[in-house]
Amino acid sequence: MISVIEDIKAIYRNDPACKNIEFLLYPGFHAITFHRFIHFLERIGIPFIPRLLSEINRWFTGLEIHPGAKIGPGFFVDHGMGVVIGETTEIGKNCVLFHNVTLGGTGKHHGKRHPTLGDNVYIGTGATLLGPITVGDNVKIGANSFIVMRDVPSNCTVAGTPARIIKQDGVRCDMELPRTRLRPEHVEK
Repeated sequence: MISVIEDIKAIYRNDPACKNIEFLLYPGFHAITFHRFIHFLERIGIPFIPRLLSEINRWFTGLEIHPGAKIGPGFFVDHGMGVVIGETTEIGKNCVLFHNVTLGGTGKHHGKRHPTLGDNVYIGTGATLLGPITVGDNVKIGANSFIVMRDVPSNCTVAGTPARIIKQDGVRCDMELPRTRLRPEHVEK
């Protein structure tokens, strides 16, 4: 229940167009609320039903969220059509995604196959993040950043194709994403 309240607060925090109880009409709100129930069913080991409900959720909302995806409170999707969130994706608190964002796999990994996002991550329209990468806290990934397949350090802004760091710790720069793996310290085990 606390997650749902935080998700409602996220709508008001991120969308100035939302007035009074209009949040009840947001497909992103429908998708995440239903996903939280579906994820519970998946966690307790119920077969088939979570996947079926996930497909129904996708059909009604346009957001594809695998039942196994772990999503923290305060999650907001604006204009969510075309959003894809893979099975082993982990999303921290207060994250924002826009339409056509993909948090997917490459097909080359086993086990953890999808991205891990820290807290306060903002991902712009059409961005594609693939593989078991880690995106740190307080990161902004620009619209159409394609394809992010390396870890992204905390406190930076990433944009372009291929994606590059254009700001880190408030200072403008232009550098490649690091080739080393970041430790997902912000992810609860």
